[in-house]
Amino acid sequence: MGFHSDQPLVPAVWQRHDTEILPLWRERLCAAMGPTAASRYAAGLFFEDRRRPIAQWFNPALNAALLVGIETSAEWPVQRFGLFYAAADGGVIKVRTTTHEWYTRTPKQSPTEEESFAAAIISAESFLQVEMDFI
Repeated sequence: MGFHSDQPLVPAVWQRHDTEILPLWRERLCAAMGPTAASRYAAGLFFEDRRRPIAQWFNPALNAALLVGIETSAEWPVQRFGLFYAAADGGVIKVRTTTHEWYTRTPKQSPTEEESFAAAIISAESFLQVEMDFI
């Protein structure tokens, strides 16, 4: 007998927003570390907004967000998706989770970029489920 639930994977107050990286990331990073260091954090992910794919959730009631994005420099042979959380009380936290990486020299060998991204999304959804238990 399998488990079935009509509950969404992510609580309804969290909305997907994958078109662009939200400005709150840049604002919070600049406030925390200054504009120069913030622009270099996670290989410029939050300022250049050019690396894809990304997955992003936003909670407008809490002004909180969660982002899955490529956190390594494009020229590195090992690429990695990072999870970043902008909590309701401010700041930006790097979420520690399973490593979601792939190797550019062997792009078809598992784990691929697509497999790593899918696994990072699962980690992000699990994080949001747990986080909502504390809010």
